[in-house]
Formats: sequence, C-alpha cells, structure tokens
Amino acid sequence: MTTSCCGGQPRTDATETPLPDDARTLRLHIAAMDCPTEEALLRRALADEPGILALRFDLIRRVLTVAHDGADEAAIQARIATTGMSAEPLNDATAEAPPTPPAEGWGRLALAAALALAAELLHWFVPTLGWAPPLLALAAIGLAGLATWKKGWIALRHRSLNIHALMSVAVTGALLIGQWAEAAMVLVLFTLAERIEARSLGRARDAIRGLLDLAPATARVHQDDGDWQEVAAEMVIIGSRVRVRPGERVPLDGEILSGRSALDESPITGEGLPRDKGPGDAVFAGTINQQGEFDYRTTRRADDTTLARIIHAVEEAQASRAPTQRLVDRFAAIYTPLVFALAIATALAWPLFGGAWLEGIYRALVLLVIACPCALVISTPVTIVSGLAAAARSGILIKGGHFLEQGHRLAWLAFDKTGTLTEGKPRLHHWEAWDSTDRRESPARLAWALAGRSNHPVSRALAAALSEEPSAARSDALAETPHGVVERPGLGVEASLGERRLWLGNRRLAVAHGVAADLLEARLAPLEARGQSPLILGEDDRPLALFAVSDPLKAGSHEAIAELHRLGIQTLMLSGDNRHSVAAIAAEAGIDEARGELLPEDKLRLIEEKANQASIGMVGDGINDAPALARADIGFAMGGAGSDAAIETADVALMDDDPRKLPRFVALSRATRRVLIQNIAFAIAIKVLFLGLAFSGHATLWMAVFADMGASLLVVANGLKLLRRAAPSPGA
Repeated sequence: MTTSCCGGQPRTDATETPLPDDARTLRLHIAAMDCPTEEALLRRALADEPGILALRFDLIRRVLTVAHDGADEAAIQARIATTGMSAEPLNDATAEAPPTPPAEGWGRLALAAALALAAELLHWFVPTLGWAPPLLALAAIGLAGLATWKKGWIALRHRSLNIHALMSVAVTGALLIGQWAEAAMVLVLFTLAERIEARSLGRARDAIRGLLDLAPATARVHQDDGDWQEVAAEMVIIGSRVRVRPGERVPLDGEILSGRSALDESPITGEGLPRDKGPGDAVFAGTINQQGEFDYRTTRRADDTTLARIIHAVEEAQASRAPTQRLVDRFAAIYTPLVFALAIATALAWPLFGGAWLEGIYRALVLLVIACPCALVISTPVTIVSGLAAAARSGILIKGGHFLEQGHRLAWLAFDKTGTLTEGKPRLHHWEAWDSTDRRESPARLAWALAGRSNHPVSRALAAALSEEPSAARSDALAETPHGVVERPGLGVEASLGERRLWLGNRRLAVAHGVAADLLEARLAPLEARGQSPLILGEDDRPLALFAVSDPLKAGSHEAIAELHRLGIQTLMLSGDNRHSVAAIAAEAGIDEARGELLPEDKLRLIEEKANQASIGMVGDGINDAPALARADIGFAMGGAGSDAAIETADVALMDDDPRKLPRFVALSRATRRVLIQNIAFAIAIKVLFLGLAFSGHATLWMAVFADMGASLLVVANGLKLLRRAAPSPGA
C-alpha cells in the first residue's frame, strides 16, 4: 500500500545540499517513499550509519541517493529494511526508477469497510450481540489495517511521531478500552483515505513524470553503409544524422541539415502554434514533427537535451523547500510532540476533574487523531509541486519553490532591451561614410572585419548585412587579418588591421577615443530619435563611418507590459543602448521608466537601488545581464530553449522568448500563494473545531479520522487546481 504523505517530522537542509563531488553514490529506488513522512523515517534510520556523507531524496521518482566514503551498502539497505520499506539499487547513474505499481486490494478494503460498519451498527442498535462487534472489528482490522498498524510501531521504534504512529497508538488504545467497532472504523477510514490521497498526489507527480515520456526511446540513425537503423536514443552520439518523419517526435536536440517542416514545440516552450523549421534551425527533443520529413545533426546526448535539463531542473526544484513549507515543517516538529504530551495529560488528568478513566483515555485518543498535522504538512508540498508542474507545462521553468512562492511580492520588473523586449534580430537600416577623405579601405569592409569578431547581436547583424554589400569584400581581400581584438562590454569592439587601430561601437566608445561630443550629437541625435541605434567606425579620434541599426519590438511585448501594469507591477528598461533609442522603444512598449547607456555595473547599481525599496525582478539574456540577474530578487532569462546559461543560472527561464509569460508567472505565483493560505487556514480551522468537539465529548474516533483525512484530501484537491493553470501561450 502506498503511504500517506503526511506527518510531523521536518526535513533537514541536506535535501537541498549538493552531494560532494568526490563521494561515492548509491542510488536506491524505494517504492514506499512518497513524502516527508517516509523521508523523516529514513533519515532517522540512517542517521548514525558510518560513512554516510549526505542524503538526497527525489520524492517524485522515489529515489534516494546516498553519498558516502566507503560505507557498507548492504548495511544501508538493511537499515532501510528496518523501516518496513525495501530499497532496490539503481547501479547505472542514468537508470530510471521503475514506476510504482498501483495499489491493490480494493476488494479487501471494501469487505473490511462493510465489516467495520456492521460492527458499528451492531454496537449501537443490537447490544445483546456483545460478542459480534469484536469479531467483526478484528476481521476488518485483519483485512485492511495491519499494514498501517505495523508502520506505526516501526515509526515509534525509530522515535518518529508521524501519522502512522499516532494512528497505531489510537487504535491500540481503543482496543484496550473495549471500543472494538471504533478501532476498526478508524483503521478502515484511514486506509481508504490513504488510497484516495495517494491517487490524488499521483496527479501532481505524474504531471512531471509525464515529461519523461515526451522524447521517443529510439532514433532513426544514418549508418556508414547508407542504411537507416532504429537505435536506442541513449546510444546516439553527438554529430549523428537522424531522420524524423511526419507525425513523429524528435528524439534528441539537434540542427536541421535538410528538409523543412512545422514543429509543435509546446512540450518545450508552451507555445501552441507550430513553428516552421528549415536547414540551420534548432530542434528539441520531445517536439512533434507535423508536416515534412527532415534530417538533422544531433548536438546533445539523450541525458543532456533541453527536455532532460528541464526535467532535471524541475526535480531539483521540488526538492528545494519553499519558505512556507520550511515554516510548516518547523511548526510540525514542535506541534506533534506537544499534542502527544497533551493527550497523555488529558488521559491522566480527566479523573481528577470527576471523569471516568476510560472516558479520559478515549478523549485522549480522539485528541491524538484529530490533532495530527497531516493536512497542514501536506498542503504546502502538493501546492508547490502542482505549481511547478503547471509552469513547466506552460514553458516556464522555475528552479525552486522559493521563487514560485515569492513571485507574488514583485513590485518592479526590469528589462534588458535587445532580445528581451525587442526581437533580438537587429537589422542594418543604412550606413554612410563620415567623410570622403580616407580612400585606403572601404569603411564597410573595415566595419565588416571588426563586427565579425564581436559576439554582440548588433555586431553580428551588422556583419551579416555588410557581407552582402558590394563594397564589403570577404576578409581575405583585406590587406591584413584583424588581430588584437578586444571586445568592450556595453561599448563595442577594437582591433588592429596592420598598423591601424580601429574601433567600432556606440557613442560612449567614440567619446572614449576622443571624438567631440557635440560633433556626435549633431550626427547621431536624428537617428536615435527614430529609435535607431547608431554605430560608429573610427580610427584613433577620427570617425570613419556611421551605421544605423534598428531592432523592432516583439509582437507580444506591448501586451506583456500592459498585463503587468494591470497586475500592479511597475516596469523599468535598462539598456546599454543610447538613451534616445531606449526612450523610443520604452515609449512604444509602454515602459514606466527607461535608462540607457548603461554598463553592466550600472545595471547592477540600479537593481540594487530598487531592491532596497521593493521586490524587483530582472529580465535579460542571462549573459551580459548576469550581475543584475543575480542581484535581483528573481532573475528571469529569456531564450531558455537551448541556452545553457539561462537554464543553469537563472531563477526562472521562459522557454520561447515570449515576454507574455512574465504576467503568467506572476499570476501563477499569486494563485499559489492564495492556495497555500487557504489550505493552511482550513487545516488549522478544522483542528480548532474538532479539538473543541473532542473536549466537549461530541467527537468520536472515527469522526476524528474522517475530519483529519477529509481535510487532507480537500487541501490536496485544492492544491491540484493549479495544474489546470497550464495553458497555451497568450496569442496562441
């Protein structure tokens, strides 16, 4: 039977601590390990095992990774066996844990429920058959409750006061004071609630596990003899030629070599509309080929595809506890022992106030059951995992429950310009020679040589455009090959051609080389006022040519900014581009504030200033904006699909460059916060209500179980509502 995801023991920070790089690892699949209840029990069982350095629990796949320095692996498995759980070694580091079989024995449970109900009815309405209720109750317990009872005593032996321990004590006490029917009904209701709860929790788990099934297990690979052969995806090496036919899923990441098609990339980006792809375009594992056949070259192994990294990041995120979850865990660690002590005090003190011993014991047992913090403890992880899964299915990769939960606090969002709010595909609008006195080389040819040595998007666009200019010959037509290349972030690029030291960059780079500011203002201001970004080619302190580059606003940027404003979030643009172009783009997008001509350290300073006033997020490409992304309360990386920097360093990655996912993240974060508050408030209210009923004598054991497990099921169902928030991107 799959156990309930509740209990009062906290998880330690080791869940979130990276495993030592130089340690040996033992990966174990534990089918009965569902949640913090089993995690706490396993931690206690392995606490004093020699040689263990760290433990990592993957509750989604039910995998425990043990880092050790030569510990006895057989002894570790033996320790786990003492908890009533069995561990199956996963020797291959890439091996997937087998799926857990569904719970069996529903017929036995139905029969046990009928017997327990019959015992209850006979106890109340046919008291003359005093022998029948005990027999029926024992039969019901034997059919449905022995597993729970056993787990409870195992937990007590390991000094773990989880729900099974409390339930076992309550049932044992009820039997000892002659409440046979009550004991049977408690165990049957608890077992039934466990089954339903486990099935509900499976939805949140399956939402993430389902990602594993998106990529096909085999790939059609071109062989040396010219044939095509189906090969296991994990055996395909980088650089292999793979063919994908219409209707098939792409097995690995790669780049199209031949053929064209429309691909459904919603599993990766959440974007509902298919995207046309041709030679040179990137394709991602798990996406669906809707039309033509194409061949592509693989660029990543099966365990390193964009899809695999998304799954890994979500799994890491679910292991990282949100602030509310840590608070609830700490509360439960204190609350549960106190309740146990209160129950004992109630049983002992009741006779002192004129009550009967058996009545005092009975009320203490009711108190034990109803006071268990099951619903309280389970509410947070289910809600957070549901939110993470909903976000992943929408193309929003969140790297921890902390960021999902704290997103509701954002008051500001700062944006980089190029590639974030604009298309990130700058185009050369026009160019002109600054003057006609230098005839040694074509300015276009010189600019092409320097731009081709820069990694900045504007420089790449300029190089691509100038390569088609009749006056810009190939690099081998230049007198010298560029050397001594220095790229200056936020300014431009410098390089030497023969004896000439040339530079290509923005206004600030020109001023740094001694060009008069008023001269620049006269030539550049008209371009900047139209939202164009001017680049100047120069030698020493003399400009040679002027290039005007424009980068249009993305189709969804204005809509995203408007939606953020509707959510009460103010917006700020931080760009290294000139202030006039930045102001023009900001006005077009509807940005509240805009700052231009910023170096990376300037962006960092402005983010720090805003962060001291309110919670702020930073949206950028994850590379040039890295300092600001790191300092912001939440860093958002655009272009997560295929970007190592985005997936590995950002707090949140938007998998298809769509800024409209930002208001969706905020809305999901706020919904998650609401559900957390609702669940915690409801769980506490139920406890307070039934504690009052327990002391007044109006609550029975089976009513207490019904209330406690009913509350757990309701908070689980409420948390799972977040899964329905996964939807196609706006405009899809």
